[in-house]
Amino acid sequence: MIGARIVQKVSSTRGFAKVAPHVIPALDRAVHRITRGKVLLSAQMLPGVVLTSTGARSGLPRRTPLACMPEEEGRTWILIGSNFGRDGHPAWTANLLAHPEASVSWKGQDIEVTATLLTGEERAAVWKTALAFWPPYATYQARVEREIRLFRITRR
Repeated sequence: MIGARIVQKVSSTRGFAKVAPHVIPALDRAVHRITRGKVLLSAQMLPGVVLTSTGARSGLPRRTPLACMPEEEGRTWILIGSNFGRDGHPAWTANLLAHPEASVSWKGQDIEVTATLLTGEERAAVWKTALAFWPPYATYQARVEREIRLFRITRR
């Protein structure tokens, strides 16, 4: 698919990493709200959820639109803390480490979930699958010194 290759190439650039975190989540939140949770703009290319987690420091609810890798026909999902290949872990990953119980909006349905940080061999296996799913993750990882966090979220 030519369109997917172009999007992957563009999303691997440093310019995209600078602009996308400010534009894509805002557009996703607006479209998600307008469609009452049925549509995520970014999900036209990759599956997506809106994660509602508890702020690690504030304790307040935080809504974050995220690309995801569905598993087991929507019973579990992988969330990838790539932060568009920018330095520093995204805030939502700290939120899940501090408060693993959260919820996701998936195809218009709110689902209570528990997040688990993947490590070791399990992380390595999922990372390999994630690279096949969205090859730009390799570019993101090569750009940063931190290990990109992977979480499996499971229905409660």
